[in-house]
Amino acid sequence: MAGEKNIKLHNKSDKPDNIVMTEHQILSKCEDLQKQLPTFLRGFFAYLRGNVLPMTRLAYLSDIKFFCRYLIDETELTQAEKTSDIKLAEFNKIKAIDVNIFIDYCRKYTVETDSQIVIYENGNKTLARKKSSLSVMFKQLYRDELIEYNITDGFDPIRVPKAGEREIKALQDDEVMIMLDAVSTGTHLTQKERQYWQKTKKRDKAILILFLTYGLRLFELRQLNVSSFNFSRGEFKIYRKRDKEAIMPLNESVIQVVSDYLENERSDEDSLDDINKDALFLSLQKRRMTERQIRELVKKYTSIGLATSRKAGYSPHKLRATAATSLIGRGNSIFDVQALLDHEQVTTTQLYAGHKMNVKRNLVKDMEWELERKERE
Repeated sequence: MAGEKNIKLHNKSDKPDNIVMTEHQILSKCEDLQKQLPTFLRGFFAYLRGNVLPMTRLAYLSDIKFFCRYLIDETELTQAEKTSDIKLAEFNKIKAIDVNIFIDYCRKYTVETDSQIVIYENGNKTLARKKSSLSVMFKQLYRDELIEYNITDGFDPIRVPKAGEREIKALQDDEVMIMLDAVSTGTHLTQKERQYWQKTKKRDKAILILFLTYGLRLFELRQLNVSSFNFSRGEFKIYRKRDKEAIMPLNESVIQVVSDYLENERSDEDSLDDINKDALFLSLQKRRMTERQIRELVKKYTSIGLATSRKAGYSPHKLRATAATSLIGRGNSIFDVQALLDHEQVTTTQLYAGHKMNVKRNLVKDMEWELERKERE
């Protein structure tokens, strides 16, 4: 695009170039959003920079921009036409009830363009995040003495299920084996899927094995490089949340599938652009795979393991849950599993320890009322 400048990295840190570039892209998006918001939010912007992770900061700023757009399009609380033109005096007149009405609006709304109408529907988890974004902003404005009242006490509560109340979704060991058979042999794939599988089966298998072995987060797997792996030392390096580095040991299964992919399927470096030469997992277009591509890949193979539709397949996070439940089910220490998965609190890991595979199935197995009735006939 005309006017765009090439970005050149001068990276003297220990981080790989792709990690530095990803951080730059997130921060650039944050800066762009801030330019679209009123300047009296400068203190709020500074608070976010110093206190929240970049992706959280991006989510908060996106929520605030959406709220400002809502004020313009759906209310009479501002006379501005652009989000950046909303005045502090107008913000000072916003009451808790106005925010509560906004949150209710977010439950379900439509956006109409010339060619289509898009219906957006949000659950309580998303609504709670939007409420949190607004709460942080209004509290900061009150602390900075820019608004007269702290209206956040009047925000309606949003019921979000506690972690222990949610059903843990994870593959069982036999379903994992069915999934790995599918990626190894191409069974249960459609004719079209098999065409792609012929070109990517070693890559796909390596991705699944890494997810299942280490419970990696999606962004942790996507950012892996060829240089992340040191096979002579039997380890590889990942970058986690809050700039934490972690050295992970390699087992024989991982060594086999990753080496097989690197030696027999991955494109030669000479055929790759400089930005993709070190990327571990490449698309057919010879670029680092996107999160969406990895997510769709996992959904496809997990749906085979689950014997369900492609749409009902699991996300990469469910493979993280699979790794956790399988590790604990094999008798490993809950604290060791916590360290491997990088859970901040052991209570998160304990949720998987409390998840007993097949417990519901075993309970109802002894309650076969109709079969017992027929046996008595």
